[in-house]
Amino acid sequence: MKNSKSESYAAAGVDITAGYKAVELMKSHVARTKTAGADIDIGGFGGLFAPDLTGMKRPVLVSGTDGVGTKLKLAFLMDRHHTVGIDCVAMCVNDVICCGAKPLFFLDYIACGKNRPEKIADIVSGVAEGCVQSGAALIGGETAEMPGFYPEDEYDLAGFAVGIVDGEKVLDNKTMIPGDVVIALPSSGVHSNGFSLVRKVFDVERADITKPVAELGGSSIGETLLTPTKIYVKPMLALFEQVRVKGVSHITGGGFYENIPRSIPDGLGARIEKSAVRVLPIFELIAKTGGIPERDMYNTFNMGVGMSVVVAAEDADRALEILRANGEEAYVIGSIVESDEKMMLV
Repeated sequence: MKNSKSESYAAAGVDITAGYKAVELMKSHVARTKTAGADIDIGGFGGLFAPDLTGMKRPVLVSGTDGVGTKLKLAFLMDRHHTVGIDCVAMCVNDVICCGAKPLFFLDYIACGKNRPEKIADIVSGVAEGCVQSGAALIGGETAEMPGFYPEDEYDLAGFAVGIVDGEKVLDNKTMIPGDVVIALPSSGVHSNGFSLVRKVFDVERADITKPVAELGGSSIGETLLTPTKIYVKPMLALFEQVRVKGVSHITGGGFYENIPRSIPDGLGARIEKSAVRVLPIFELIAKTGGIPERDMYNTFNMGVGMSVVVAAEDADRALEILRANGEEAYVIGSIVESDEKMMLV
């Protein structure tokens, strides 16, 4: 790329040589994500992946795409960019796993006002970490320098994941019956949704979000809010291997009321015991500071539950055992009942 340089383009605000430098800086991060079947020699026009279809009768590809949203505003304010890539991967692969699929590969898209290679590499380091946590290969991406469209110090980050599952093992909620158990997998915090409300509540652009807060155990609001979204892929894959899972919901925007019903068939509902939910301190602080009604909190945030899983009552203890053995402090939050209302918080 030594001969590729345009003074005219640079004068318009786009330095293509900065893009080349960013690619060089991110290569070591990308290399960490290499998996069997992945060709991660980045720089080509497409990412290559050869899936292992051994033992699969009807391979089905499952895709998911998402971004980090306005949580990025906190990254800008804190000048901390190495964790938001984890959020980006998590928001995609946690959706893919809800179908029972194993993530195969990931691609990212970064749009920025000014390509600062070190910052771009910092962002990609987080993407790579998310890929490592989920067992997905980072096989490509795009960095778009867009002066005049984004402020120089700001960027947007989105991604795309592809997974695979045998058609016979795609999760099917038609097997769900009254008496099945709803299990919670704890979240690490606010994850990556509801930040437009969070930013308003804490007035983050004007407030000091770096000072310690007693209600948060001495952590700052900024530090707590930037905690990366938890990735549930490996514990869930372990669960799928040993227990028949009837439904999985990734608790994102819309909270309990929007996401839990997505894995429940008509005629049934999830009866969630409010007293069982282990609400994290950050959500209590959001509700208190903003005067947010309980219904709105559970309809916006994960409240400490990043993923819910439905299994038969006789499989509940085994499911909890497997999840805990794989690092998840899973616990029961409710049950499936006959109902025309798909989500009941009691």
